[in-house]
Amino acid sequence: MSKILMVLTSHDRLGDTGRKTGFWLEEFAAPYYVFRDAGANITVASPRGGQPPIDPKSDEPGNQTDSMTRFKNDKDAQSILANTVRLATVDAKDFDTVFYPGGHGPMWDLVNDRKSISLIEEFYDSGKAVAAVCHAPAVFHHVTSRGSPIVKDKRVTGFANSEEEAVQLTKVVPFLVEDDLKALGGIYEKAGDWESFSIIDGRLITGQNPASSTAAARSLLTLL
Repeated sequence: MSKILMVLTSHDRLGDTGRKTGFWLEEFAAPYYVFRDAGANITVASPRGGQPPIDPKSDEPGNQTDSMTRFKNDKDAQSILANTVRLATVDAKDFDTVFYPGGHGPMWDLVNDRKSISLIEEFYDSGKAVAAVCHAPAVFHHVTSRGSPIVKDKRVTGFANSEEEAVQLTKVVPFLVEDDLKALGGIYEKAGDWESFSIIDGRLITGQNPASSTAAARSLLTLL
C-alpha cells in the first residue's frame, strides 16, 4: 500500500483585496479519491494543522464536480480535512510521495515555508516522485536539487498567465506561475485555458489547472 502525503495551504487572504482564498476544493477532492480508490494510505498536512481554508470561489455552483459532491457526502474525508497534521511534524521517510493541490493560498505560505521546501528536496533527492497542480507548482520557487532549481531543464506546467488574466488576479498574486517556472529554467508547456493537461518528467509531475487534478494524480500513481 502506497503512503501518500498531501500538503495544503493554511493561507486564507487574497493579497490586499480583502477577499478570502485558500486551496481549491476540486484540486484536493479529485486526487484524494484517485489515491483512495487505488488503495493508498493518505495523510493530509498543512502548515498550521487543523482545518485548512477552502477558497470560497472553488465551491461556487458553477465549479461543482463529481469529486466535490462525493466529498460532501463523505464524513470520513471531511474529518481528515478538518484535522490535518502540522507540516512541521511530517517526516518524508514515512511516505512514498507527496502531492500539492493548488488554489492561490500556496503562493503566500508554502512558497516560503522552510519545512515544505526541505520536504520536497528530501523526497526528490531520495528518488521519490513529487507532484503539484495549478498554482501549487509555485511551491518549487525555492526548491533545489544538486544545486539547481528543481524545475531546471524539466518539462513543466502550471496555471497559465492567460488563465490568471481571465480570473483578473494578475496584479494580486506575488508572481505568475508560468513566468516563474520559465525564470527557474523550466521548459513550460500548456494546453488551452481550463483544459486538462499534466506532464511527467522524471520524478516531477505538474498539472496546469483545476481540470488537470485527476490527470496529475493518475500520473503520480503510474510512478508508484
